[in-house]
Amino acid sequence: MFRHVVMFKFVYTVTAEQKLAVLEGLSRLPNEIGQIRSFSFGEDARVVDGNYDVVVVADFDSSDDYLVYASHPGHREFVSTCVLPFLASRAAVQYAASE
Repeated sequence: MFRHVVMFKFVYTVTAEQKLAVLEGLSRLPNEIGQIRSFSFGEDARVVDGNYDVVVVADFDSSDDYLVYASHPGHREFVSTCVLPFLASRAAVQYAASE
């Protein structure tokens, strides 16, 4: 299994509606991209200051499947329209995960 974890921190001017659009966009990706094996995401619980705002954990059968996801038009459109306009910083890691 190959895992992709990404975290977004938004600019301070992001609105609740814009955050909701990110979450709604994330919820559509598994239906659009067949290579996704499992997919979870969520907003930070705000228990500790300074955390990122949203995290995504996506699993794939292989790194090749991840690369299909990363370059998929639906994913690229989501990133360019829903994430990048409000992004202050991003952190990501991909790794071979045990099952």
